[in-house]
This record gives sequence, structure tokens and C-alpha cells, in this order.
Amino acid sequence: MTGEETGKTATFGGGCFWGVEESFRTVNGVVKTAVGYMGGSVKNPAYEQVCTGETGHAEVVQVTYDPAKISYQQLLDIFWSVHDPTQLNRQGPDFGPNYRSVIFYHDPEQGKTARKSKIDVETSGRFGFGKVVTQIQPAGEFYRAEEYHQQYFAKKGGGRCHI
Repeated sequence: MTGEETGKTATFGGGCFWGVEESFRTVNGVVKTAVGYMGGSVKNPAYEQVCTGETGHAEVVQVTYDPAKISYQQLLDIFWSVHDPTQLNRQGPDFGPNYRSVIFYHDPEQGKTARKSKIDVETSGRFGFGKVVTQIQPAGEFYRAEEYHQQYFAKKGGGRCHI
């Protein structure tokens, strides 16, 4: 893409947003990533508020991508590979509703593709035939997280949160 970064948007929550972002950040076709909060009731929440579980927000990564280079289905495949979608409100030692598994869709086609993908993952046996608890919801307002959270692993080293 040339000029100002444009493209389509996808938003995923799969536990700690640092690791989810790192999984998407360098993928060919991903134009940019940002971590933040979505799905809650408080405007402009701070990280400390979200961590209480009382705002209703999930930690998410918002992915801007070039659909000529990578499909939404390919992004979903990455999403399913970087967390355990059978864990309700937790990933590894991180727990609470802010760590829930969630796909926020930005148009009806994304919603349809996400729902089919969830069924495919659940029936594949990939997660031991456990119930996939991933929520699929229309995207709401995205609140960008504090700057020190952006590209955290690129700045600090590492690359995975606990699964």
C-alpha cells in the first residue's frame, strides 16, 4: 500500500494483548497493529481500570490489513493458533473478562466468516473437542491502549504471553 496506511480492519482478543499483537505485527499483508480495549461500557478506559474486570472491555489487537495480500480467513487462522479458545476469561495465569477470547467483526461478511471459522475450529478436534467459548460480536469503539503497551515485545524482547 502506498501513501497513508489504509486497508481493512480486524479486531481480536485472545488474552494478553502483547502476545496477540506480536503474532500479527510482522505478518505479510498486515499494514499496522495497535493494542487497546473494546467491548466495555467506560469511555477512554485506562489499563488499570480494564484490569479490574469492571469496565467490560477486552484487551484486543486491532489489525489493519491489505486484503490483496492476506485474507480475513488467514487472520482468523493466526488468531486461533495463538491462544486457547476453550478457556473462559483466561489465558494461562491471566484471568478475568478482559482476557476473554473474542472476535469483534467490522462488517457482516467478517461476522459470517468468523462464525463459520469458530464452528470449523470447534468440530476439528484441534482443542480436544472442548467447547470453543470465543465470543463473536460487532465491533464497537476501539480505545487505543497507553503507548508503553504498543509493540511491547518489539520494544522489550520476548514474543509470547502464557497460554
